[in-house]
Amino acid sequence: MRKIVLLVLALVLVMPLGALASYPEKPITIIVPSKAGGSTDTSARLFIKAAKNYWPKAVFVIKNVPGSGGLKGFNEIARARPDGYTIGMDFTTQIVAHIVSKRARYTLDSFHIIGNAMQDPLIVAVPVKSPIKDLKEFIAAAKAKSLTAAVNGIGSDDFVAAKKFEQQTGVKFNLLPTKGSTEQKAMILGGHIDASFMNLSQLQAQHKAGKARIIAILADKRSKILPDVKTAAEQGYPISMTATRGFIAPAGLPKEVAAKLDDLLKKVNRDPGFIADCDKGVLFRLPMTGPEYLQYLKELQAETQKFYDQNPW
Repeated sequence: MRKIVLLVLALVLVMPLGALASYPEKPITIIVPSKAGGSTDTSARLFIKAAKNYWPKAVFVIKNVPGSGGLKGFNEIARARPDGYTIGMDFTTQIVAHIVSKRARYTLDSFHIIGNAMQDPLIVAVPVKSPIKDLKEFIAAAKAKSLTAAVNGIGSDDFVAAKKFEQQTGVKFNLLPTKGSTEQKAMILGGHIDASFMNLSQLQAQHKAGKARIIAILADKRSKILPDVKTAAEQGYPISMTATRGFIAPAGLPKEVAAKLDDLLKKVNRDPGFIADCDKGVLFRLPMTGPEYLQYLKELQAETQKFYDQNPW
């Protein structure tokens, strides 16, 4: 009997280790907190393509959960079972903006931070038929009448950029929250709004094709992609805002699973094919390890909290 008990105990101890060693054994769901077709969704799909080089038998399934500037998706990631079979993407400033505004049902401690992959500067864009050519004309028009400007939800990087713009210039927009960049793009191309605060990758092709007009990039320097577009600072308004796009999982993952996911993202970030695909798709890489990205998010949350305290939304 004593030998049987010892054998059972040994099996109990060994079986979880064996299960972890064979992870992943079933499909991994990647929650993308935005609509299909946007830059975050594209980033996830490029990640999967490169990840198959290192986990050839793994199956990844994208689940788009749009709404509330990513809040619905972030909440779902935080609530998921911490077994490594549900991970997700995050983007800034949204993930921390929802925390500081007390709308989130999560904190940064609710997640295991896998790391970051992308960055994407913000832009100010107008329809191609708009008479507005630069920020000076944009501000003058906004002071003459209320302009409708689209943003990707309350608390989004677009929203915070627009609020910073209002604070620096004294104008007041009629901000129109949308469900994502796909909707913003359609509104700009159709001439249904006066302007949009959005990411560079989401409209650069339409600007090049003459179907929309980007009048400023909210970055420290001009983009190599659109060298003709001046920064906001060059036009007299030192407003800077960039978005990051990283990978997270629910807190409480088994250490072995967390280590495997962390290592996978590191390999993908260095993968030549992934780098080439990002360049081809005009996705700007900003690889960060989990600890580096967590520190970035903590500092961004503190900065966003200060801004929120002055400009609550």
